[in-house]
Amino acid sequence: VQLVESGGGLVQAGGSLRLSCAASGSTFPINAMGWYRQAPGKQRELVAAITTGGGVTIYADSVKNRFAISRDNPKKTMYLQLNSLKPEDTAIYYCNLVDDDIVDTLIRDGRASTTDSGSWGPGTRVTVSS
Repeated sequence: VQLVESGGGLVQAGGSLRLSCAASGSTFPINAMGWYRQAPGKQRELVAAITTGGGVTIYADSVKNRFAISRDNPKKTMYLQLNSLKPEDTAIYYCNLVDDDIVDTLIRDGRASTTDSGSWGPGTRVTVSS
């Protein structure tokens, strides 16, 4: 399944954006999924995760109470609502599956990063100006 992100853009601090992650093909991953981001010179980090049915969501401390992840399985789409954006949210945002290890790290530490160079979509760039 190929995942393609969209919805990024340039926004002023305090603004909002809604990112979308659409799956091509006939199926949508029946797995927990998440939104990651990578800022220049930094590792790719997991900022939000959601279970298969959408009933449980988990966030990095840096975005908690500002971002909201959701998914619409029949529409084969996952979303990330970004509110109260800050310049430090500037990054390329990616969607992908999540595994138990990275989710456990996110829950335990409030942050989690990955060096996985596997299959990633093109991402969507979010730039927040001060």
